[in-house]
Amino acid sequence: MTKIAIIGAGAMGSGVARRLHDNGCIVPTLLDGRSAATRERAAAAGMEEATLDEIASADLILSIVPPAQAEAVVETLAPVFAQANAPLFCDANALSPETKHRMAARVKELGGRMVDGAIIGFPPADNYDGPRLYVCGDGAGEVAATINPFGLDTRVLEGPLGAASALKMCYGGINKGVMGLVTAMLLAAERHGADEDLLKEMGISMEWLMGRQRGAIPTMYPRAYRWDAEMHEIAGFLAPDDTPAAAIWHGLGDFFTDRARAYEAGEELEGIKALLAR
Repeated sequence: MTKIAIIGAGAMGSGVARRLHDNGCIVPTLLDGRSAATRERAAAAGMEEATLDEIASADLILSIVPPAQAEAVVETLAPVFAQANAPLFCDANALSPETKHRMAARVKELGGRMVDGAIIGFPPADNYDGPRLYVCGDGAGEVAATINPFGLDTRVLEGPLGAASALKMCYGGINKGVMGLVTAMLLAAERHGADEDLLKEMGISMEWLMGRQRGAIPTMYPRAYRWDAEMHEIAGFLAPDDTPAAAIWHGLGDFFTDRARAYEAGEELEGIKALLAR
């Protein structure tokens, strides 16, 4: 049977694992030191706890972790890359092309091969045919051929390593950037007593935008802890050519850090839900 290791058992990692497992794939993972909640989520997704030696016997390794943890995954897998015939490694995290190139060089130095991957869409769920995994670079076709039979839509992009991460930076910058901007202005309107009038005007002139944000913003809060690093990656992606734009996404990174802290403290979420429900 095909064995696709997934490093990371968060919402996306476990969702992808469940999709692969339900379609007949073995999905080993690393769970040493992880919380009871993570272990339960992994088990529910059909993931099997494995050692590094067992990970080394996989046909493919996918990394699906918060962006700030992605480079540490490479170091954790160093003994795997050092083995003869090490499995191909696909980093599917929201990182800039520059970061992916640095990681690929490190993987090569350790003896392995890395493909650039980017996931766009929500975690797999019943009656939802997404998300899409975009891959590029040497070995991208191998990744797609390995994963596609197990129900995860994997698409090969033209271009060298970095093309998938560039797509993700641009898409994520728009999608999550808009969500952050709308949230910031709603919170400001509430602080200044303009919330009722703002919602009325948005309903008249921008209901197309608010229709999506009413559902999306509340789901952002429990995920904001990993969106901050992604925003800073986007800023780094923009910085060489557009420093003012990069500053916007650095600010959004800090904004999401604050939302994560508010969520951890049990603050703000219920208020924003009530605001959006008006």
